[in-house]
Amino acid sequence: MTWACRTASVLAVLAAMLLTAVPGAWAHEEREVVFPDGSGSVPEYRASDPDLLVCKVDRAAFERRIARFSEELRRRNLRLYEQCTRKGFRHIQQAVDAVDGPGTTIAVLPGRYEEEPSQPEPTGACSRLDAPRSALGYQVLTFAQQRQCPHNQNLIAVLGKRDLQIEGTGAGPLDVVVDAGYRKLNAIRADSSDGIYLRNLTAQRTTFNSVYILATDGFAIDQVLTRWNDEYGFLTFASDHGLYRDCESYGNGDSGIYPGSASDINDGRGYAVPRYAIEITGCRSHHNLLGYSGTAGDSVWAHDNEFDHNMAGASMDSVFPGHPGLPQNHARFERNLIHDNNEDYYPHVADGTCAKPPAERGYEQGVVCPQTSVPPGTGVLIAGGNWNLFEGNWVYGHERTAFFLNAVPAYIRGENTPSRQSDTSHHNRFHGNHLGTAKDGSPHPNATDFWWDGQGRGNCWQDDTSGSNPRTLPRCGDRPGTLSGGSHRLLGEPLKTAHLLVCSEYDVGARRLPSGCDWYGARGIERVEVQIALGLAAVLVLVGGMLWWRRLRGHRWATVAVVAGAAGLALDVAGETTSLSTTLAPPLALVLIGGWWIVTGHALRERSPVFGWTTAALGLLTLLDAFDQAVLMIPWTPLSPAWLRGLLGLVWVVWAVAAAARPPRENRNAAPRTRALAGEPS
Repeated sequence: MTWACRTASVLAVLAAMLLTAVPGAWAHEEREVVFPDGSGSVPEYRASDPDLLVCKVDRAAFERRIARFSEELRRRNLRLYEQCTRKGFRHIQQAVDAVDGPGTTIAVLPGRYEEEPSQPEPTGACSRLDAPRSALGYQVLTFAQQRQCPHNQNLIAVLGKRDLQIEGTGAGPLDVVVDAGYRKLNAIRADSSDGIYLRNLTAQRTTFNSVYILATDGFAIDQVLTRWNDEYGFLTFASDHGLYRDCESYGNGDSGIYPGSASDINDGRGYAVPRYAIEITGCRSHHNLLGYSGTAGDSVWAHDNEFDHNMAGASMDSVFPGHPGLPQNHARFERNLIHDNNEDYYPHVADGTCAKPPAERGYEQGVVCPQTSVPPGTGVLIAGGNWNLFEGNWVYGHERTAFFLNAVPAYIRGENTPSRQSDTSHHNRFHGNHLGTAKDGSPHPNATDFWWDGQGRGNCWQDDTSGSNPRTLPRCGDRPGTLSGGSHRLLGEPLKTAHLLVCSEYDVGARRLPSGCDWYGARGIERVEVQIALGLAAVLVLVGGMLWWRRLRGHRWATVAVVAGAAGLALDVAGETTSLSTTLAPPLALVLIGGWWIVTGHALRERSPVFGWTTAALGLLTLLDAFDQAVLMIPWTPLSPAWLRGLLGLVWVVWAVAAAARPPRENRNAAPRTRALAGEPS
């Protein structure tokens, strides 16, 4: 192993150790599963007559439901209803249980399906299953246990069925409503059911997911609405050949659409890939914590969707352990509308609303209980993702930033190999997006267009931005893989790393909203970045002022420099406010501070040459940091100048205190000379 590799490994381990402060977080826990072999295909809709029918027997209620339908659709439903009352089923699960071979279509007629036989709490052997419990309290059951007790967790359980199509026969999804009433984790679970096709229905009110598809090769979710769930509207996991089309989801405590652990078919590839595992198109996800999210959301193609009025529009991450396919890679977002994601649902946690039982929280009135931490006012959040492409999207109206990118060390997901600690936040491309502009051309600016913690390599951003943090970013070329001004950083910027550490301490169960993080309402001096900057400024003013008074107050240029340094420190504190973070204030502050150290070092070098040169070197590093932030990100450097400046600054503060504590050389020599003149022994 080369010296550079050893150094990188040590730094990565140090970063991981810093992040041990992050509590164990679990977005979704499931039995151990492997990806499908990829031999399946996306199922096609079958328009033929159904094989099985499900309906309710209240004819008057049924006729009221279909009265507004078109004449043709109304006649069809009446015909199917007559058949269903003679030989159909009253509950969807009954029809699923009657399926005896692949290729079956179940038609569900308009009505509300609460699946009463599935509702009771488990009894007998099903109440005594031997299975571990998740961090959220539910049992993590094996597939055999799901078969044995299908309704311990699921209102409707589709287990091991192939090519099954379940569709509502109404004019829209709201004509067929599957309602779990917060009695079950999942409203509809399709597990190891290749070829499942769900169409034209609504699923709602669960303590986890409305629609859950697991370990399945080939699924379609078509014109389905999900809403009002503790966690997810749609959750698909460890699956391949999937299609979400014309769906809608809202009112969910995590995300409306979650293609987690999508089949990792493109691992090890660059930007060019043969296919994607899951396609999402024509969907709208709004008024959730997240419109879209995917831990290990690999090889997902999301295009022509709308993610709006969530706390954050979309996210992909490598944060949560237990998800096959980590680290996340190869999502492609094209032509999506991602706008106005500025909702703030954290007050529902703070005031105790989210501590009530789910049925009493008021989800139907707009309450959402955030299950994890996100920065409100963000369009797209990438927390430890690689090889993601964002092109041609309209991203506008965000009060924080359009795109937020940060790295996540592998330690967080349970991988301790030193060389893997910096394996995320690489080769993400943001190019050709319409930033701060709606599709009709009207201006709706973002507060900033890009925020990056600074870690990673091969990332690039478009240059038509109205503001970014940092101000200078590697620029994308016309083709994927081409960029200018690239970087290769093993650690993010120090203050941004501290910011992420503080903000990650959120816990909905404990009602813990971290103080010091602006995600949860901290402003001004309450923010950890401002507190750190203010503390450092106070130390440097005190130490620098004492050093000047004791050693340099008779030096004209040193006096000018110390005033400039104090002004720079004040500007540095001001620069940590949100309004100034993307202006020239932060690099200008560094120029003033760097100038102070260089002049001070020059003044000190005659009497304290080593300390003087060290002080000047610190000043040069500070100027280099300003150049890195405002002019050109210095390529191929494993650490930003801010880290080197901070480490040397710690040494300098101790040295400066010692230097200031010693009496000046002329004062130390004065006493012996005075005693000699008086005839006293020296």
